[in-house]
Formats: sequence, C-alpha cells, structure tokens
Amino acid sequence: MRHRTTVVFLVLSAIWGTAFVVTKVGLDSLPPALFAAVRFDVAAAVLFGVALLRSDRLRPASRAEWFPILTGGALNIGVHHAFLFSGQVYVGSAVAAVLLGLIPVITPALTRMTASADRLSPVGAVGVLLGFVGVVVIADPDPSNLLGSDLLGVGLVLASAVAFALGAVLTHGAESDLPFFSTQAWMMLVGALVLHGTSVALPWESFAAAEWTPEAVAALFYLAVVAGAGGFGMYFWLLDHVGPMEASLLEYVIPVFAAVAGWLVRGTAVDATTVGGFGVIFVGFLLVKREDVRREFVRLQDRGRAAARDAD
Repeated sequence: MRHRTTVVFLVLSAIWGTAFVVTKVGLDSLPPALFAAVRFDVAAAVLFGVALLRSDRLRPASRAEWFPILTGGALNIGVHHAFLFSGQVYVGSAVAAVLLGLIPVITPALTRMTASADRLSPVGAVGVLLGFVGVVVIADPDPSNLLGSDLLGVGLVLASAVAFALGAVLTHGAESDLPFFSTQAWMMLVGALVLHGTSVALPWESFAAAEWTPEAVAALFYLAVVAGAGGFGMYFWLLDHVGPMEASLLEYVIPVFAAVAGWLVRGTAVDATTVGGFGVIFVGFLLVKREDVRREFVRLQDRGRAAARDAD
C-alpha cells in the first residue's frame, strides 16, 4: 500500500501538472467558468457510465452518503474552480500559483476542526514552509505585480485555496457505504452545477462567445476524462489513504510537472531559478516525509544484508 500511494501521488501530480498546459489551449477559445463547467459535465457522464457497469448501487440512500458528495463536489470542485477562475480575471498565473501554494500551509490549521486531526511536527512544519518557498521560486512572480494585484483577485484565489483545503478536511473520514464510482459521479455533477451557476452569474461569461475548435474540444476531453474523472478519482482515493495534510502536498509537486510539461510542449524555458525551486521543494519533502524515508532506507539496508548472507 505504501508504494501504491506513492505511485498514485506522482501520477496525479503529473496529470494535474500537464493539465495547466492543456487548460491554456482550451482557454484560447472558451470562457473559463463555462470551460470548467462543461469539463465536469463530461466527467460526471463518464463516471455515471462507469458506475452503472461497476457499482451495485448508484443513488445515495442516506444523509451520511450525501455529505461527502455535497462537500467534495461543492468545495473541491465547484467553489474552488469558481473562485479560482474568477480571481484569475484580475491576477496573473504566477500570483495564483503562489496563493494556491498556501493550501498545504492552510490545511494543518483546518485539520484542528476534526477530532482525529493529524499533527505536524516542528520539522515537518519547516518542510511545508520550504515547499511553499519552492513554489514561489518556480512561479517567480514580479513583486510589484504581487503587491499591486487587484485585492479582489487575490481574495478570490485565496478563497479558492481555502475552499479546496476545507473540502479535503471535511471529506476525509466521512463514512459512506455508497460505491466509490457512484460517489465520484455525483461529486462531479454537484461541482458542474456550481460552475454553471458561476458562469451564468459572471458578466464576462457568454456561451455565444465560446469557439468549439478541434483544439478546444481535445483539451476539454483530456481535462474531463483524464484530469477530471481520473484525476479527482485518484485524489479522493489518496485523501482516504493518507489524509488531507499529505494530500495537500500535491500543490508542491504539481508546479514541477507543469514546468516540465511547459518545456516539452510549449518550449517554455526551465532555467536555473526553476531548477533551484525543484531542489527547495525536494528538501521540504524530505523533511515532511523523513520518517518514511528513514524506514525505507533501513528496509533496503536489511534487504542488502540478507542478500549478502544468502550469497555467502
């Protein structure tokens, strides 16, 4: 299970990191909130299809089963993306990346709302802060832009970070007997409805302004099926297995994959500053996960000694 969660964590980071590049393609032709809403419409349809084939029950039957659906769908998908896309009208991507990097910093404070809250050690807290510094280094925002950004935009993106962290904390540990795929399908649908409402409410959004080019449609289906249905499925699985604080560390690895994907697909330069940011994030991870790293190192040492004895 230890190795499975590591693989899921890295695969999800890669998927959501490359999604930044794909999103830019779609936003060339589609209004942001509408783009996100239709993305989760398609994701919900895919997951309902999977649930019909794989699950023995499709509909929630109790308040306990509706709670994670409404919480995760509204906060992690709907409210998070609604605030994020609205805020990005006023602030640039670098400022947004820095503010989203606060999710692992916000999450430990929010976990104190639960009785079974995880706790960060002082060394772990230093690791989390180092990870945030690494995100800032990679984003490399212009300080004058960061300080001069529209206060409304900063507030909206920060609200999106809080919504995502709060959704993770409230959803983690929720007891539900509804099958996994059915739960995920309803979450996508709830999130899509919130985003459609946002699209209608935003004065700069217009369905008539959408241009459904082949590139936009391809981006939509990648984000809906791979990053949406698959990505959020992996995220909520990870949340159940490692908890909200460790799952929040995705926000420190996603920029690494986003930078590499931008370099491979769009030719965006990966300079010394970006590589330095990677290094700072890596050190932060080692501090947060130092006990796991130590146990793995001891296990490999024991395996090596056992192999040497067998060879003798």
